[in-house]
This record gives sequence, C-alpha cells and structure tokens, in this order.
Amino acid sequence: MCTKVGSEVSNVVELVSGIVQGSVLGPMMFLVYINELAAILRKHSISVQLFADDVKLYLKILNVIDIAQLQGALSDLVQWTDRWQLSLSVDKCCVLNIGILKFDTILSVHGVVLPVVQSQRDLGVIVSGDLSPTHHIIVVKAHRRANLILRAFESRDVCLLLRAFLVYVIPLLEYNSVLWSLCTIKDIQAIENVQRRFTKRLHGLKSYTYQERLIRLSISSLELRRLHADLILTYKILFGHVDLDVNLFEFCSVVSTRGHQFKLYKHRTNHSAPSSFFCERIVNVWNSLPSSVYFRSISTFKQSIGSVDLSVFLKCF
Repeated sequence: MCTKVGSEVSNVVELVSGIVQGSVLGPMMFLVYINELAAILRKHSISVQLFADDVKLYLKILNVIDIAQLQGALSDLVQWTDRWQLSLSVDKCCVLNIGILKFDTILSVHGVVLPVVQSQRDLGVIVSGDLSPTHHIIVVKAHRRANLILRAFESRDVCLLLRAFLVYVIPLLEYNSVLWSLCTIKDIQAIENVQRRFTKRLHGLKSYTYQERLIRLSISSLELRRLHADLILTYKILFGHVDLDVNLFEFCSVVSTRGHQFKLYKHRTNHSAPSSFFCERIVNVWNSLPSSVYFRSISTFKQSIGSVDLSVFLKCF
C-alpha cells in the first residue's frame, strides 16, 4: 500500500495482515477478509450478525446443550482470530439475556469469563434484556449540548441558534429512532423536554406555549418527527427501497373504500413489548393515512404526510 497526497506518493509498504482504514477498496476487501467467519460460526446452528468488525452471536437457550453449542462457536471464533492475526477485544465482549427466563450462562473467551449484563450498547442503541427503549434515553447529553449552544454563541439570533440545535442536538435524539421509539408518556416527555426547554430560552419566545413556539419556529415536535420517520421507513420497505431478508409487513387482503389502497394487516398480540415494535405500532398509523397522500415517489410521500393531522396518535402535546 501507499499513500497519495496531491501528486506525491509515499513508498510502497507490504501489508502482512488486515485492511487499511480509509482506502477506497477497504470496505469490500474487509468483507472478503471476514466473510469466512460467518460461514464457520453458522456451522454451530447459531445466528450470526456482522457489521464491519462487530460480531453478534445469539441462540435460543433451552438447556445446557445450547450453552455448550454457543461456547463451541466462541471457541471457533477465538481460533479464527488467532489464525488470521485479528485481535479480539475481550473487554468489549459480554452476555445479554433477552426474555423472562434466565439461565446461569457461563461463557468464556480466551479463558476470560464473559460478564452477564442487563443492557448493552449495540451500534449506538442501548439494548436491554426486557427490550424496553427506556434505557436508551440520552436526554442528559442532549441537554448539555443544547446548553452549550446557548453559551457558545454570542449572537441571540433565533434562526442561528435553532439551526445549531437542529444540526447538533436533533441527530442525537433521533438516531435510529425507529428501533427505540418510545411508548410511555413519561419517556416521551423526557425526550420532548429537550426541545421544549431549548425553544423557551430563545429570545422573545419565553412567554409563548410550547405549541405556539413550534408554530412560530416552523418546526415539529420530536414525537411527530419520530412518527414521520416510521412512516417513511414503512414506505421504503413496502416499495422496495430497502432490501430485507424478512417480511415485516403483510398487505391487507380486504381493501376498504376509505383511505388509500396499500393498507396493512394488523396482527394481534397480548404482550406489551411486541406491540411497541416498529412493524406493529406503525400499522394503525399507516392505515389511517387519507387518500390525499401521494405514493408515487418517496419525495411526494414525504411532502404529503407533512400536511396530514396525526395528533390522534401523539401521546404528548
């Protein structure tokens, strides 16, 4: 490999192992490099998910045989990394039990017993054993960043401060919101209070209510923004803009004369956790869209849902 800056090229260096970060072919070469690991782990009849150098192994544990099966996969993982000189960060490995039944699972990597945790950050989203999104709420960091914006700018220009808030705070509160979108009023208000408190501190808006401030600033509530994000992703999945290996939705066989023609079938569930999942919670909202919504393209769909009144589905006002 070599490095080129402008017209100057460095000396060529031979790579013993690994892939250079930041190179054009790096991502593709790394996939070729690590693809063998997925095939090796699947021989143990366990589920494997890879994202770059992040590896997740999971299996339905019913007895000690399943635990031994998972430990065998971990042993093969260690052998593969040692053989190909790819270091394994044991301090970042852990065990997360999901579900009501808990097993005394003792798993080890390189002779180190993996700790059993109640929650774990996975690609930026905190996943807990009960699959509750409450653990992912990061309002403290969002409040600090919003306060820093108000202190860092000498200008009190509302448009400037609002732009900074939308760029530096909103992405923090909406990252992967489809996965962890909140369902309890307490959690929804905790997230909403970040924007409520920031807009109240803007010049000339302190005396107005939160709804009045949103209208004057031409912005939506965070809860409504998350709802729009759910609808947009649903559109992308249904119309082939996102390639998935599973069918999250099923079109309704009986189409009502009211509304649009792309209504979805609503599955029944007796548990609170599945009902809050994306593929379940969005069905009623999607089916309620009026016939005035345009489905011709993703851009027209985004524009048309902006004028639809979805207040009946909002829990926090």
